[in-house]
Amino acid sequence: MQSQQCQKCAAGTYSLGTSVAFDEWDSLPSGFVTHGVITNEGYDQTDCSNSTWTPKGDYIASNTDECTATLSYAVNLKQPGTLSFEYFYPDNSIYFEFFVQNDQCQSTDSNSRWMRISENSWSKYTVELNKGNNVLYWRTIAYSLQSSAVKPVLLRNIQISGVAYTSECFHCKPGTHSANPGSARCTPCPADTYSNKGATTCRECEEDKYAVIGSASCKPRPACTSSDYFYTHTPCDSEGKTQLMYKWIEPKICTETVEGALKLPASGERQTCPPCNPGFFVSNSSSCEPCPSGSFSNGTVCTECPAGTEPVVGFEYKWWNTMPANMKSSVFSQVFSDSDRRTAWEVAGEYIYTTPGDQDTDYLMLTLSVPGYRLPQSMVKDAERSELSRITFVFETICTADCELYFLAGYNQWNNDVVERWNGRNHKQSYSYLIQSNSTVSFTWTFKRTEEYGMERNYSADVAKIYSIVITNAIGGVATKCRRCALTSVKAGSACVLCPPGHYMVNGTGACQKCPPNTFIRTDQPVGEAACIRCGPNTKTNKAYTACLSDCMLDVRTSKGGRLHYDFSPLANVTSVHSSPRFTNKGLRYFHRFNLGLCGTEGRMPASCVDNVTESGREVKGYVCQSTVVPSDIRSQSLVSSQPFLIGDSLIGVTTETKLGNISSPKWFPAAVGLPDVIFYYRSSDATQACKQGRSATVRMRCDPAVTTKDHIMLPSNCSEGTCDGCTFHFLWQSQHACPLCTKNHYREIVSACIQGIQRTTYVWQHPVQCYGGQPLPAQKVSACVTLDFWLKFGVSTGAVAAVLLISLICYFWKKTRKLQYKYSRLMMTSGGRECELPTADSCAIMEGEDAEDDLMDLTKKSFFTKIKSFSREVSNPLIPVHIELLELTYLASCCHQYVSREHPTDLTRFPLSHHLHASD
Repeated sequence: MQSQQCQKCAAGTYSLGTSVAFDEWDSLPSGFVTHGVITNEGYDQTDCSNSTWTPKGDYIASNTDECTATLSYAVNLKQPGTLSFEYFYPDNSIYFEFFVQNDQCQSTDSNSRWMRISENSWSKYTVELNKGNNVLYWRTIAYSLQSSAVKPVLLRNIQISGVAYTSECFHCKPGTHSANPGSARCTPCPADTYSNKGATTCRECEEDKYAVIGSASCKPRPACTSSDYFYTHTPCDSEGKTQLMYKWIEPKICTETVEGALKLPASGERQTCPPCNPGFFVSNSSSCEPCPSGSFSNGTVCTECPAGTEPVVGFEYKWWNTMPANMKSSVFSQVFSDSDRRTAWEVAGEYIYTTPGDQDTDYLMLTLSVPGYRLPQSMVKDAERSELSRITFVFETICTADCELYFLAGYNQWNNDVVERWNGRNHKQSYSYLIQSNSTVSFTWTFKRTEEYGMERNYSADVAKIYSIVITNAIGGVATKCRRCALTSVKAGSACVLCPPGHYMVNGTGACQKCPPNTFIRTDQPVGEAACIRCGPNTKTNKAYTACLSDCMLDVRTSKGGRLHYDFSPLANVTSVHSSPRFTNKGLRYFHRFNLGLCGTEGRMPASCVDNVTESGREVKGYVCQSTVVPSDIRSQSLVSSQPFLIGDSLIGVTTETKLGNISSPKWFPAAVGLPDVIFYYRSSDATQACKQGRSATVRMRCDPAVTTKDHIMLPSNCSEGTCDGCTFHFLWQSQHACPLCTKNHYREIVSACIQGIQRTTYVWQHPVQCYGGQPLPAQKVSACVTLDFWLKFGVSTGAVAAVLLISLICYFWKKTRKLQYKYSRLMMTSGGRECELPTADSCAIMEGEDAEDDLMDLTKKSFFTKIKSFSREVSNPLIPVHIELLELTYLASCCHQYVSREHPTDLTRFPLSHHLHASD
């Protein structure tokens, strides 16, 4: 400072000049601040004061709980500079971001805050800094909802340039040294050496002691055991033999000279080479080579695919003589180590297994990489429904401690998502994973013996073994068999052609046969009649005959013989529902979000769930899917969605029955009143360790005209997460659109009284109302009518007129009858009792006044009651007047005949007896 000149630091010390570096983390360096705060969705009483970044010697580790842990450092730059640091970020259950605030409190763009996932080693990050004040922030938030431990984020070697010139040199820390003056940093000591603080050289350990890289002291060497060496095989020679080789684990820390120590077994035992893997053949050099394109093999010789077939390509590894070209192993250790030169997995003929590491906490990784995937020729047209690829492996873990085996899948070396994990001892078993994206090209198996940190090898005998790995439809793969297909080509260069949609391939012939109506073709078995699968109730096959769909229209027959018509199309859009909130031990609130796409024909918008925590942005699509959502206070997004998976990617059927196939819809929901529930059944082909047959879902559609919203979906009360077994999910969807369409049977008419010549007919719904839409309620109908008063008056008037007319007729006939009786009686009295003698008539005419006189005589001779009786008797026999006239005429005719016979006998011939008149005439 006195001379204002820069001088070189002495040996054993270092300086960064205008930079500052932090590589010792025994304690939190000066200027760094760390604190933990509660996430905005957690319980208020949650204590996050201890959820901070923790120094671990060579690095600093983040928190692993649901609190937000922040590490910050403020620095003032005299000139523009840079920041660089190394980090290890292996677990996407933690949200890890880094950003910088300048002196105007402006932060780094939110899109560049996310840190990339580390594959198997430390990653380096560099960013430019502006002149002036800069505040550096490293922030982590764990979103782990599983019982497994979360791996923390690790930081080390933080270096900042652009600060003021340093005025002092720093001594090298123990385990490092700087041999030359003017060193910018100290170098770690090699294995089996050590150093003290400020060392210029590293000292070698004594012969019976050892030290790992960067050690400050040496430790006594333990006696060698079987855990200190491993075995491997040499490549096959020209005689088809391989040699069994034993090797010490490097670096070697044990000794063979103490009592009880094991010696390294002799190498060189010759053994017969295992066969080549399917798709390979034995070359002249006794090595395994892949078969040419268009041929296949079972591991011995290659055979060309016959006409009308196509090779089924992929990779099938079941013999492990050499490590496959597209596989590599590596070790990741949290301490100084040279992982590139160490082997994590070794081949052993029938399996590949993990070798002991430097520490039991090392991550032993095996990575398989493929260029991509391509469907076979016979499945290209059905790419949307065909299975892109599938990886299946058989494994076993033999452990005495809390070992863990992880299976990860990702789209490049920087990003892998944990697909499945196994703890402790696991017997030999198979696991299968469906690959849905052509970007998933990296698969990693990671084995860790224990979480207990220590420099000792206490669990070296714990091992993971993989017996076989099969991956289908891989680009650059080999063929293990040939698939028969149609014999006619539709495009130039095609090896074979698909059968037409709706046809299957007859076994052994290559001929195409049409499937029965309303069936679809199984993509995993397009050969044989078993490939035709009948669609479920109320579903129809699509145009490609690859799936069954519902057009959201449904007809249901009732118990009374009627039919109900449903239209669920208003509910066909993707709808979301959330489970009840749940809380972790630290009070972080999270819930499960379900996306449902109820029905629809081809071209419908499927339900999708995404992962927005990592850069991969993994997305699944189908009818029903689930993701775990955590409300976030991260500035770049309000919700963190992770762990998406499919619940239903195919529609099984739509019915009112509570069981379809092996899927049941239990009666957990409140009972329906009136109409039965319409139930949609779905299934997913994704199989997991817990759900070997895949997941399934049922959606009960219940009519409720009072519910006008389209997202009123309930989960079972006794299983708030939608499922009780983790495999079958149940939903209750109440809506007015779930009611049958209204018809004329759903309303009745009410006819009003006739008021002032107008009658109204009103239509009202039957209660309770159990329909919606369809035929609308008819408008009120008005019609003309005749009132009751009019008909009453008309009837009385008509009756009165009829009565008067009847009385008049009766009086008329009665009066006429009396006149004839009177005349007859007078005629009889005038004759004096002589038969056939008529009185002498003075005149043939009735004299004037005779009728009146006769009437008067007749009326005066009878009393009133006598007249009534006579009238009644005459009325009861209306033929009396006619008989009287006939008797009178007969009598006159007889008298005339006697008179003629006396006075003019000669004229009798003119009146034959046959012409005499009789009463019968």
